[in-house]
Amino acid sequence: MSNQDMSKGLDRRSFIKIGGMSTLALTLASSGLPGDLFGSTAALANDHQTAKLKFNPDGKFKIVQFNDPQDDERIDRRTLQLMEKVLDAEKPDFVVINGDMLASGPDTPLEVKQAINNLAQPMEQRKIHWAVTFGNHDEDSTPKNGLDEAAMLKIYMSYPHNMNEPSEKGLTGTGNSHLLINNSKGTTPAFNLWLLDSGRYAPDEIAGQNFEGYPDWDWLRFDQVNWYYEMSKKLEKRFNRKVPSLMFMHIPLWEHRYMWFASKEEMSEAKHALAVKKHSITGERNEDECPGPINSGMFSAILHRGDVKGVFCGHDHINTYAGNYYGVMLGYGGNCGFGAYGLSGAERNRLRGARVFTLDEKKEDVLVDTYMVFAKDYGIDLTANDQSVDPLPLKDKPKAVTSK
Repeated sequence: MSNQDMSKGLDRRSFIKIGGMSTLALTLASSGLPGDLFGSTAALANDHQTAKLKFNPDGKFKIVQFNDPQDDERIDRRTLQLMEKVLDAEKPDFVVINGDMLASGPDTPLEVKQAINNLAQPMEQRKIHWAVTFGNHDEDSTPKNGLDEAAMLKIYMSYPHNMNEPSEKGLTGTGNSHLLINNSKGTTPAFNLWLLDSGRYAPDEIAGQNFEGYPDWDWLRFDQVNWYYEMSKKLEKRFNRKVPSLMFMHIPLWEHRYMWFASKEEMSEAKHALAVKKHSITGERNEDECPGPINSGMFSAILHRGDVKGVFCGHDHINTYAGNYYGVMLGYGGNCGFGAYGLSGAERNRLRGARVFTLDEKKEDVLVDTYMVFAKDYGIDLTANDQSVDPLPLKDKPKAVTSK
């Protein structure tokens, strides 16, 4: 994710490829591909607008967050193995892949579709509803293959169980949306999910001034913050109450860093020790947070509205912490992609994992708990090497599927 890491380890085509039967082949061999993978997605997009998530009869709902698969059409088999084992063990009702689905590898539109198909199949095979948010790396390969995020979104939306929607016209970013989750009786929403595109990289300059010396990542723009704020008010008016929610975006807020040290200026172990008690922080921080150069003001808007119970990101692969920052959970989803950078040396893959959220409609805030699960918990090989595999070839006329 950092500039240093962008210049090494992400071009996995130079690695020795390990062949043979793979998790990918086992996953895809028995599945049909989306009927319109190479064509129009208008019909399914309209269908998504009426699709609803719903709490289970026991009033519970579970979400799994995967972050930063960051791979190409030749994905590391262990990334898929991790996704599959997490889904089988946790049995979530919804999955979000929270940015950087792709790396810079795909050279052609076909390879982009193959890379996306790799990630879609663990949920599609299990008929689990899912969605993505876009990260800073998803368009790294666009100059080569010609597919921007808008085109990628259509591919994601072509899958029967995907629930992404396009952003409102004119809104910064791709796929900014929210998903209501009805209560177990199906009568009214009990929870809401905000999916935001936190952008890619800072512009070269603003008002003739460059960003040298500042972080060079992107940030949520005012129109996105305002969209959340106004939509939140509309939902409150419509349902006569504030709908509790989680917000997912790829790049962290500045408040993630403030929380870790309980300070804006002093970043020391002593300050962190105080922060652990003050903000109930759990998990690891192994690299500096990398927000953009501008504080978007989203956290201020969230505090004012009072409906968002947690904001969770990725981007910084080897951070797995979470805490309570003035009534709002802030945290990371870790990194599930074995093809992307991790810790150094032999520990490279120790923190590959996913974050789980448990919801209960009977609780006031609905969000009951969140925790990390790791590849090591499932006996997955953590060897610091490359284990990329061939994708299942896509057919010219994929098997048709029925929409939900």
